[in-house]
Amino acid sequence: MTGGSGFLGGHVIPLLVSRGHEVTALARSEGAAGRVAGLGATAVPGNLDDPRSIDRCFAGCGAEALVNLASLGFGHAPTIVAAAEEAGIVRGVFVSTTGIHTRLETASKATRVTAESTIRASDLAWTILRPTMIYGAPGDRNMARLLRALARVPVVPLPDGGRRLQQPVHVDDLAGAVTAAVERPAAIGQTYEVAGPEALSLRQVVTQAADALGRHPRLMAVPIGPTIALARAYEAVSARPRLTAEQVERLAEDKAFDIGPARRDLGFDPRPFRTGIGQEASLLV
Repeated sequence: MTGGSGFLGGHVIPLLVSRGHEVTALARSEGAAGRVAGLGATAVPGNLDDPRSIDRCFAGCGAEALVNLASLGFGHAPTIVAAAEEAGIVRGVFVSTTGIHTRLETASKATRVTAESTIRASDLAWTILRPTMIYGAPGDRNMARLLRALARVPVVPLPDGGRRLQQPVHVDDLAGAVTAAVERPAAIGQTYEVAGPEALSLRQVVTQAADALGRHPRLMAVPIGPTIALARAYEAVSARPRLTAEQVERLAEDKAFDIGPARRDLGFDPRPFRTGIGQEASLLV
């Protein structure tokens, strides 16, 4: 497994282990090694920026399947695929993103498109999963921020009036889809969109999140253009911006996806957002 020490790995590793799989996870630091070991995996040293370390790791672990949770947006796909093929690993499950559908021509989109093409052209029995916005636990980078903000602010600005569609997926439901993709032959050679059971407007998402906290903030529509400009200005003066112009621009896109194939082949049955956000709110409290 690559990316096992990240947010999604914290949910996938325990599930795989509980189903009887032995998991070997790449770890680039002592901290990462300790985290994956605590989740039930065997840690092996390796760094995706060092192809030789990946070759050594994959060749020595005796794996039957590769589960790639590491982002495909940094150009590592050729290294990972080549190492897996050289090691004789047959199966490969790769987590991509529905962000690949954006109309914005970003560098990360081009890298991910190339990565998916590399995977499809490989000798691996591959599966690609494309999750949408992931939420469900305090470590997520999406709804946890929203919930914390809702707990303290009386007014919430909604770019473009919050009318665009979102379809967040709970991290445990995504982990189940990853595990099913490893285990089910029907998933070989398939690409799946992995999202929640229904598309909601951003306004509905914010309202349901506020309801989970027992809060009733005022929702204020703001024009998208000035909001993007403000985000760009913020990026220009912040060393580590918590919000980017690209993220705001994507709020002007509908993100609604057909999860029928994932339901059919993976037994994917995601929980409603209202249920999932209520569970996350209780964890944060």
